[in-house]
Amino acid sequence: QVQLVESGGGSVQAGGALRLSCAASGSTRRTECMAWLRQSPGKEREGVASIDSDDKTTFADSVKGRFTISRDNAKNTLYLQMNSLNLDDTAKYYCAADRSLYRCMTAMEGIGVGDIDFWGQGTQVTVSS
Repeated sequence: QVQLVESGGGSVQAGGALRLSCAASGSTRRTECMAWLRQSPGKEREGVASIDSDDKTTFADSVKGRFTISRDNAKNTLYLQMNSLNLDDTAKYYCAADRSLYRCMTAMEGIGVGDIDFWGQGTQVTVSS
């Protein structure tokens, strides 16, 4: 089992920045991929960014050039640096981990999101004008 705890959400004005953190514990070495997904009211949960065990990253088109995903293996912590935030970035952000790279990648495409192995409880990000 892997436990994930997010932090760093909050309210920010458009154009601002936030950094989300996800502290992982448990059998983290068995995970092939970690990711951030987000969900707004009335919308499906969507992939934001992912990083695999080789540190290869992927990003949703809507956040490319603005968000960065990284991790500190010594601290077992995943990060999402979010810059130039806009109103469309308002959502609850979830940290996720999976033992399957394939499942992780397809979830980033919106397929099989519910099949992801491990989830955090989510952290709210609200961007205001």
